Amino acid sequence: MYKVAYLDSVEEDLKKLDKSTVKKILTRIETYLAHDPKGLGKPLKGDFQGYWRYRWGDYRVIYKISEREILILVLRMSNRKDVYS
Repeated sequence: MYKVAYLDSVEEDLKKLDKSTVKKILTRIETYLAHDPKGLGKPLKGDFQGYWRYRWGDYRVIYKISEREILILVLRMSNRKDVYS
């Protein structure tokens, strides 16, 4: 199981979402994504190469995987229309 860490900027992303959505997304990250970040996520391309995304409905979680540290670093968490900007 991977450890999950969040950038401070993710807190700002979460403030823009309703509390029930935040709770559901965080639960999915800690329960599912932490166990299989490559199986559930998708590698990004182009300018975002080296990063991964996890999709949950209209929401996206952008993260980086560190195999050496067994860590998932969550960089962004937002609606798909805003997450890549």
